Amino acid sequence: MGEFCDLCPRRCHARRPVSGTFGEKIPGVCGVPQNPVVARAGLHFWEEPVISGTRGAGTVFFSGCNLRCVFCQNYGISTGGSGIEVTPERLREIYFELIGRGAHNIDLVTPQHFSDAVLTSLEGELPVPVVYNTNGYDAVDTLQRFEGKIQIYLPDFKYFDNALAFRYSGVKDYRERAAEAVMEMFRQTGPYEIGPDGLLKKGVVIRHLLLPGHVADTIQVIHFVAEHFKPGDIMFSLMRQYMPFGRVSETEFPELNRRVTYREYCRVKAALLDSSITDGYFQGGGASRAEFIPVFDGTGVEAPQGAAQI
Repeated sequence: MGEFCDLCPRRCHARRPVSGTFGEKIPGVCGVPQNPVVARAGLHFWEEPVISGTRGAGTVFFSGCNLRCVFCQNYGISTGGSGIEVTPERLREIYFELIGRGAHNIDLVTPQHFSDAVLTSLEGELPVPVVYNTNGYDAVDTLQRFEGKIQIYLPDFKYFDNALAFRYSGVKDYRERAAEAVMEMFRQTGPYEIGPDGLLKKGVVIRHLLLPGHVADTIQVIHFVAEHFKPGDIMFSLMRQYMPFGRVSETEFPELNRRVTYREYCRVKAALLDSSITDGYFQGGGASRAEFIPVFDGTGVEAPQGAAQI
């Protein structure tokens, strides 16, 4: 990273300390030190079926975020000050502990602001695929450093309309940066591949969360993906799990203070089925439930007593 941080498209050039307490005054939008801050590490069964499989994804939830969306369901760790600082060496130990528990892959959730430490932790090939699970606001030059180390990219494509991106995530160029990012991810992985076990071995899965009242924006995202990728290139995951979280309330962002209606979801599902996108997932109405959100209590982060070094 150097003296000043420019890992993400914000290019805020903050002088982030190597070590520090999440929640204290740390320069930069993400508000975290260079050492990884992890809120939870465990087997996660609620990613797309080709990622979670039967034994779960080995998910590492990083704290801090370069977007801090007002509706984030993980608001407590993206903004709220929860997490445990670890070294890159401890991070690699966590990977092997998860693999030892049967994880199909290592699923890195929002890792971009810890890119230097994550790259160090990935020195030496892992016996399972690595998933880069991101909000989509990624810098291409940072992604290029991960080439050969990431087998699966799982980016959001949150908005097409940059006015929405600015209102809800504080950035004016989300569409452009997310478009560049997903194209770079696809360049690295090529068309997706699913193994005989039904699990994704490599490729890109683009996620989009339908927001209440913003059907038109979702349809524009669908059109963008359909125009830039042909069948068999990528998978597309349309998510219906939105619930009011974070700063959403009757007084602040009241337009988001409700769930997605059945009619809204049917409209975007029809648009997706009418598009040239053939591979991916829909979520049923049951996905909009709080019990699917993990408890970010530091589970799996600290080394077990007497654990062997890897």
